[in-house]
Amino acid sequence: MSASIRVIRYNPCNQEKKKMKHIVIIGGGIAGMETASALTDAGHWVTVIEKEAQIGGKLNQWSYLFPDFMPADQIKSALQEKYHERDFSILHQSEVRSLHRHNGQFNIETSDEQQLKADAIVVATGYELFDARRKEEYGYKIYDHVITSADLEQLLLPDGDLTVAAGKEPKRIAFVHCVGSRDEKSGNHYCSKVCCITGVKQAIELKKRLPEAEIYCFYMDLRMYGKHFEELYREAQEKYDIQFIRGRLSEASEKIDKSLLIKAEDTLSGRPLKMNVDLLVLLIGMEAGKGTSAAAATCGIGCEESGFLKTADAFLKSNFSQQEGIFLAGSCTAPMSINDTILHARSAAMEVDHWLKSRCDNEKM
Repeated sequence: MSASIRVIRYNPCNQEKKKMKHIVIIGGGIAGMETASALTDAGHWVTVIEKEAQIGGKLNQWSYLFPDFMPADQIKSALQEKYHERDFSILHQSEVRSLHRHNGQFNIETSDEQQLKADAIVVATGYELFDARRKEEYGYKIYDHVITSADLEQLLLPDGDLTVAAGKEPKRIAFVHCVGSRDEKSGNHYCSKVCCITGVKQAIELKKRLPEAEIYCFYMDLRMYGKHFEELYREAQEKYDIQFIRGRLSEASEKIDKSLLIKAEDTLSGRPLKMNVDLLVLLIGMEAGKGTSAAAATCGIGCEESGFLKTADAFLKSNFSQQEGIFLAGSCTAPMSINDTILHARSAAMEVDHWLKSRCDNEKM
């Protein structure tokens, strides 16, 4: 996405920009770029600091999006077109090294030795995906045919290879919900919000590609909270014959032929269950990443027990940190869908704009 965006370096000597309020946004994912776009439209000068070589965050890793199977590339193209003419800076492969406040402004030094002054800061560092290797009982990176939902997303691209041992198509596939979420062992007690619908979407995609395959989803509770999510879940059962089993897997082991033996309990019937599968897909959840914890330390803002950034008020100030002038946008505060992330980013831009204008009014009095 970054190649077609006009990148303008921040120049504190630019006379036109000196008249504007300068906002620095930490993170160039969906939330960061949406916030930057809205603030630029509001008449502010914006610099985005992105640690990666391209913008877009985790959107770059997905092939199709729930609930309507829209290609992720289509969303990226729309974002690309939207941001193309915006007059803001993007500092790629850069991170905030230090941040200090002086006379109402923030002095920022980046890892590529940029010196920036900002009137406000927006933290939009996003999330990381749970490392499924921490759930050793499932055998990720130990057994060949145990993959994550992120791995499967790449295989679902038109040129993706869905074959397993000896080049055969898998005949029986199992999904495991809540891997790294709502789990005492992993330390993540919260729901990652989008895993259930991701599993439903991917199960349908697999059934379309492999119509002869049997597909099973092992879940604790199905949380279909969003628009059209429940309808997609019903369609998965009624149209595609995907089976949903209420129960958590206890372990997986590999057989000589590279297939997997999984053990679980059907909690509705109260009976133990064993099943041979050719492919096991772990629906991994969201975690607060290292970038979020680093931003919290650098900016002097708090984190929840979950590791996500703490907002000033969950109801009325979800975009405010506990530090004046530092705002929050997107899934650095909690697991969010793409739709929720965009809305939260727009809300952040509105709050920053209002805060800056109120500050100017107070200075004039």
